[in-house]
Amino acid sequence: MKRNKEKDEPKDAARATVERSERIASTAGAAPLTAKTVTLLILVGAATGLLSGIFGIGGGSIIVPALVLMGLSQRVAAATSLAAIIPTSISGVASYALNGAVDWLSALLLVVGVLVGSQVGSWLLGKLSEAFLRWFFVVFMLFVAVEEFTTVPLRNQSIHLTFAMGVLMVIVGFLMGVFSGLLGVGGGAIAVPALSIVFGASDLIARGTSLLAMFPGSLAGTVANFKRGLVHLRSGLIIGVVAAVLAPMGEWLAELVTPQMGSILFGCYLLIIVLRSTYTAIQATRANRKSRPAKSEQ
Repeated sequence: MKRNKEKDEPKDAARATVERSERIASTAGAAPLTAKTVTLLILVGAATGLLSGIFGIGGGSIIVPALVLMGLSQRVAAATSLAAIIPTSISGVASYALNGAVDWLSALLLVVGVLVGSQVGSWLLGKLSEAFLRWFFVVFMLFVAVEEFTTVPLRNQSIHLTFAMGVLMVIVGFLMGVFSGLLGVGGGAIAVPALSIVFGASDLIARGTSLLAMFPGSLAGTVANFKRGLVHLRSGLIIGVVAAVLAPMGEWLAELVTPQMGSILFGCYLLIIVLRSTYTAIQATRANRKSRPAKSEQ
C-alpha cells in the first residue's frame, strides 16, 4: 500500500499544480497581486498594445507565454488572454476605422463564423491536456512565423466579395474563433494573412478588419471561460487596459513601417515566442510522463 501511494505522488502533484493554478483564476477577485506582478502585467500590456496596433493581432501570442512564465497553466493563461483581448481589440479597431482601414461587411461575415467557432474552441480548452495545448500553441505560432516571412502584403488593395468569397469568409471566421477560444489568441494570426492572401485586402485593411472581428469572439469565449472558472480576471483587466491605451500608437507606427519590414519584424518576434513556448512544452511533457504510472505498476 505504501509503495502504491508513493507511485501516485508524482501524478497527484502534477494534477495539484494545474488545479491550484485554476483555483487562482476563480478567486482572482480576492487574491492580492504583488507590486512585481502588477509591473510585469503592465509591461505585457504595453507590448501587447503596441504589437496589436502594428500587426492587427489580439496579442495572445504575447500574453499566453508571459502568463505561463508567471506561473499560470496553459489553460488559464489562454482564457485570461482572451479576456484581455476585448479592450485591446476595441481600441485598435477604433484607430484603424478613423483612417478608413476597416471593411465592415467582411468583418460582419467573419463574426458570424467567430461566434460559433469561439464556443467550440472554449469547449475544447476544457477537454484537452496541458501538454497537448502547449505543443499545439508551438505548432500554430511556427506556422504563422513561416507565413510572415514568405508573404509580403500590399497597401493599396481592397476586398471584393462574391457569394462564394462570402461563404469562405465565414469559414475563416469559424477557424479564427476556434483558435481564439482554444489558444487564447484573438485570431488575427489567421485573419490577417487570410484577408491579404485569399481576399486581396491591403495590409492595413486586413489588420483593421481582423481587430473588429476579434471583439465578439473574444467576448463570447471569455463568458464561457469565466463560467468554467478559468479567467484570472485582475490580470486580464490590467493587461487589457494598458494594451488599449497603447494600441493607437501601434496603429500609427504601422503606417510608418513598410509592409515587407512589418512582416519580417513580426516573424522574428514569433520565432522568439516559438523557442520559449517549445521549452515550456517540453517541461510539460516531461511532467506528464512522470505522472503516469508504468503499466507494470498498475
